[in-house]
Amino acid sequence: MAGPPELEGAVGMAAPPEAEETLSRGFSEEQFGAACRELDQPAPAAAGPWQLLVETMGVRIYRLYHEQSGLYEYKIFGGLADVPPKLCADVYMDLDFRKEWDQYVKVQYVYIRECREMDVHGRKIWVVLAKSVAVPQCPEKPGIIRVKSYKQSLVIESDGKAGCKVYMYYFDNPGGMIPTWLVNWAAKSGVPAFLKDIQRACLNYTKST
Repeated sequence: MAGPPELEGAVGMAAPPEAEETLSRGFSEEQFGAACRELDQPAPAAAGPWQLLVETMGVRIYRLYHEQSGLYEYKIFGGLADVPPKLCADVYMDLDFRKEWDQYVKVQYVYIRECREMDVHGRKIWVVLAKSVAVPQCPEKPGIIRVKSYKQSLVIESDGKAGCKVYMYYFDNPGGMIPTWLVNWAAKSGVPAFLKDIQRACLNYTKST
């Protein structure tokens, strides 16, 4: 099932109605299909451009150097035990609830995103695509970083038990010089911590709804 893309504003707040025209810059069927196919891809080759950065808590994180920005793109493969895929998708799409459990929502993102529940040869897969957009109606705020280049894909499928398999692609560029230690910390510690946080949030979401 698919609906129109949603336009989100700074710190996850809905953008004003006059910005609705930005929704025309949505996502193609091929983009959703390509994200789905990542679930079945073998691990990137050791000698290839994608390098294994860390493997911890059942999560494998790969990165690819992004020459234009000097930053990295990331692919994350993992799973969430005891979290059904639909619940994970619902929690991920609930931005009001996200402010309660995600400590990293203080930077400004203005982006469109779309969630689809797809049937792929009898497999039920949830796909969320997001990308940054420029919206004059959402001006930057002093003292808060506006992330102007952001792309993310999230793919969720049942693991055949009580949990789900998760694939995520991620890239953002907040601008300015970012220390290497901070980039490495975000990937090695921030991503696994985020998955633990969303797992905990899913369990709390079940209790609160």
